[in-house]
Amino acid sequence: MLTQTTSRVLEPSDLDAALAVLDRDPVANAFVTARVQVAGLDPWRLGGEMWGWYEDGMLTSLCYAGANLVPICAGPRAVRAFADRARRAGRRCSSIVGPAESTAALWRLLEPHWGPARDIRAHQPLMVTDRMPDGIAPDPYVRRVRKDELETIMPACVAMFTEEVGVSPLAGDGGLLYQARVAELVGSGRAFARLDDQGRVMFKAEIGAATARACQIQGVWVAPEYRGQGLAAPGMAAVLRYALTDVAPVASLYVNDYNTPARRTYQRVGFQEIGAFMSVLF
Repeated sequence: MLTQTTSRVLEPSDLDAALAVLDRDPVANAFVTARVQVAGLDPWRLGGEMWGWYEDGMLTSLCYAGANLVPICAGPRAVRAFADRARRAGRRCSSIVGPAESTAALWRLLEPHWGPARDIRAHQPLMVTDRMPDGIAPDPYVRRVRKDELETIMPACVAMFTEEVGVSPLAGDGGLLYQARVAELVGSGRAFARLDDQGRVMFKAEIGAATARACQIQGVWVAPEYRGQGLAAPGMAAVLRYALTDVAPVASLYVNDYNTPARRTYQRVGFQEIGAFMSVLF
């Protein structure tokens, strides 16, 4: 038992305490919670370290340090401790992402050492719903992507990622990690799409993180030639039906504040803003 305010890398034996911290905000923490529930705290399985901040011997804050740097339930002192550890370790992540207030504070401390960032998205509304929308029928043609359709869905996933993030997910390792992630979502039944008569993707989305309490929808995309035809809201309603029926009682997502059409679509489907994320992209 630690008896002072300090930070350290958590070990597998710290799992229950870490899950208790994550459970304080099951919606905002869904991404990290889902990874921890599957992989535990072993860095090799988790894909990164989990840092913990202790006050009076109690674990009160976390920071996931993997492909993303994610502060969790982190107040000012915890943020400073995590920034010090991140600065000493050097930048290994491709982004810093998390609740806007703590992420902004973390970036202020790291920017002199890690900056400049490629892009900063300072306000990304976090939206949730726990019910199906009134007046918008789910698109009956949106369905789960089959395992033998991975090659069909992959170009749409790459296009969405490149459009959203500004770089191709195929860079670096040739896309091996990204393709493995898409294959994982397809294999677990959490990738959804509507195809046209030629077998091309018209609309797609995935449930990227899932716990017993909340899930997170991501990768929402309409093919450019089908935009403006009213596919997005019924498509989202279809994905939401799968999410609420088969996955978790609450569905969430976060969106760039400047993406007015997407925000309007999510509001039509019943999502309500409850907070904000921030992303710093390298």
